[in-house]
Amino acid sequence: MEQPPQPLDSLIEQRKAKLAALRSKGIDPFRNKFSPSETCAAARANYVEGREVAVAGRVTAHRDMGKSLFIDVRDQSGRIQVYAQKNVLGDEQFDIFRHLDLGDFIGARGTLFTTKTGEPSIRLAAFTLLAKALRPPPAKYYGLEDTEIRYRQRYLDLIANPAVKEVFLQRSEIIREIRNFLHDRGFVEVETPMMQAIPGGAAAEPFVTKHNALGCNFYLRIALELYLKRLLVGGMDKVFEIGRNFRNEGLSRKHNPEFTMLEAYQAYGDYESMMELVQGLVCHVAENVLDTLVIEHKDSEGKVTKTIDLAPPWRTVKYKDIVRECAGADWFDVSPLERRERAVQLGADVAPEYTDFEVTGAVFEKLIEPTLIQPTFVTHLPKELVPLAKLSPEDPTTVEVFECCINGQEIAPAYTEQNDPIEQRERLEHQAGGEQQKLDEDFLVALEHGMPPAGGMGLGIDRLCMMLLGQESIRDVILFPQLKPKV
Repeated sequence: MEQPPQPLDSLIEQRKAKLAALRSKGIDPFRNKFSPSETCAAARANYVEGREVAVAGRVTAHRDMGKSLFIDVRDQSGRIQVYAQKNVLGDEQFDIFRHLDLGDFIGARGTLFTTKTGEPSIRLAAFTLLAKALRPPPAKYYGLEDTEIRYRQRYLDLIANPAVKEVFLQRSEIIREIRNFLHDRGFVEVETPMMQAIPGGAAAEPFVTKHNALGCNFYLRIALELYLKRLLVGGMDKVFEIGRNFRNEGLSRKHNPEFTMLEAYQAYGDYESMMELVQGLVCHVAENVLDTLVIEHKDSEGKVTKTIDLAPPWRTVKYKDIVRECAGADWFDVSPLERRERAVQLGADVAPEYTDFEVTGAVFEKLIEPTLIQPTFVTHLPKELVPLAKLSPEDPTTVEVFECCINGQEIAPAYTEQNDPIEQRERLEHQAGGEQQKLDEDFLVALEHGMPPAGGMGLGIDRLCMMLLGQESIRDVILFPQLKPKV
């Protein structure tokens, strides 16, 4: 009969007693040092019978065979089996090895061999205890499923779920390849302030913080844009930044209050050159990290639920045209009241205070954007949505903008930057509703010194990772997503 699990407090006390016993023998695992010669994966990949190796990692499995023991040691690269014999280690060392707990860290030296079952392993010659885990791993060591624990104690998730760790290792590779792509094209990486006196570059609720030394409030930035444009004024023709933005708004499958953005600006470019940049960047990342342009999303049983083909050229469609496809060919010909009524009938979420362009925006967000699984550039958005972009010559009710939608969500907006200081001031004043304190005067003064024509784009790193790595929640690509603190 299976024994009921021991209470956590009892297990912790047992491990503390083991630590005390080790220290009584003059062994303090937290003071030991060890230098591995290679990773566990490298030891397996470079297998040569009898080759001496030294690896280090966490004990993740323990099998007692009497006078011999098998354990699994895992590091970031993977796992390898270690085989220990009493006649090799001696009584005292073998006893210490036998009483290792799951979660302990050890360094192991020995020679490579293959077991009868064909498993590449290390025949242990000596080991060093490097850290004692005082708490046991999650009960279901491989496959931690408690969502609350997974997000709140991400380190346990990384220990228990190798696939989760792989997602975050690939996220790191994605960001590295983004940098490589931009550096190769002459872009300069910069850093701009995260605390700003006036939060600009987007319409969002900021987080407020107090600067004690200056005696005034600052705001965590909601966008990178306005400081990067100052650099265009200063003569830096190609700049980019990968950094955190903060928006004091809701949480959802697609939204986290703290998120990572790439913004890039190119003098003498426009929204069309930004299309080429975004398409080239995403394809470069997919090919170099995943070795494919065909991305499959799968459910928990491994069944493919959607397939995204990133092969260029990507579809391009005007905002008004795609709205007409969904809401009716006469959508922009009927009265604002009729548009509102039709939007409600179609199932869009329309608040009473919405203006006419916001009603159309609600139709796009609820009924159109979620259907754009394949890469799509939606261009020429209403001018009210993007006050920092240039008006479209052929339709001054729109701006030279695109939203790149993939996987049913926007991942990259971009536009031809407004560099007329007079028109820019008028449009920002209109957006601010006459509240002068919301205007970034320093940015407007910078424009008055002259900014070259330019294209600019932003790309949501978290949403890009969701799309490329087959994750359906933004929390699954952010190591430590925001959660309400435990009381």
